[in-house]
Amino acid sequence: MAAKTGETLNDIAMALYALPPAQFTAARNARAAEVADPALAKRVRALRKPLLAAWVVNTFASKRPEQLDEALDLAEQLRQAQADLDAPTLTQLSRQRRALVHALARHAVELARSVGENVTQPTADAVEATFNAAMFDRDAAAAVTSGRLTRPLEASGVPLADVVGGESTARRAARVQPTDELEQRRALKEADRVLAAAQDDLQHAEREHTDLERRAGAVAKQLDRLSVRRQELEDALADVRDEVDRAERERRALEGDSIRAASALAKARQAAETAQSDRDRVASGDGGGH
Repeated sequence: MAAKTGETLNDIAMALYALPPAQFTAARNARAAEVADPALAKRVRALRKPLLAAWVVNTFASKRPEQLDEALDLAEQLRQAQADLDAPTLTQLSRQRRALVHALARHAVELARSVGENVTQPTADAVEATFNAAMFDRDAAAAVTSGRLTRPLEASGVPLADVVGGESTARRAARVQPTDELEQRRALKEADRVLAAAQDDLQHAEREHTDLERRAGAVAKQLDRLSVRRQELEDALADVRDEVDRAERERRALEGDSIRAASALAKARQAAETAQSDRDRVASGDGGGH
């Protein structure tokens, strides 16, 4: 694709960071070769390949900008509101923020998986950490909305030049003006909606976790029973083997006794037959006369 007239580094970076990570390097080098300005071509070639978690965030920022902006605007409202709130309200707002971050990360991961990327749990956790940083810091929010992250964010206050490809993104302007009571109620209503959805997800996860723990406990008990039964069977098998050995020795001994008894029987039968013949001769008078 030929370079467009007036195309900036950020224009090129936006297009490149929207590509799947596996295609980034080849596409970047090809784009650099198309750029007529040597200085711009050098900067294009220097763009770093995004880590998978950063690409997931970039994809969400590119394809769901309205959803991301709404969430970050609500975070700005929460930051402004915290100044005069008491501890219980702050606790509620913190829960809402956590629920919002979790929902954003889940939607971003689902979007990435829907286009064929294999997103592991550690990568999903890095995505959630990045959105969490954006909730607390406007610089981090600007990096997230740029769509040009090169690596996930771990904390707020990270210099944008270290995590964003292309020109540094200006601090994201707060679009929230001082709100009246109606606007605040609308913001809280939206936060309550997001919180309710997140709580539903939490309850589902808790039920699934409880069920898995129950099933794991049942399997563990079954394994214990089977282990005991196996030991019993192994002990019984050892006893049977001992009995077989004893029976085998007794059989061999009896075979010897049987052979000796058969020999004695033959001799006794021969002696009996001889004695019978002698008697018969005596009875018939063949044994001699007087």
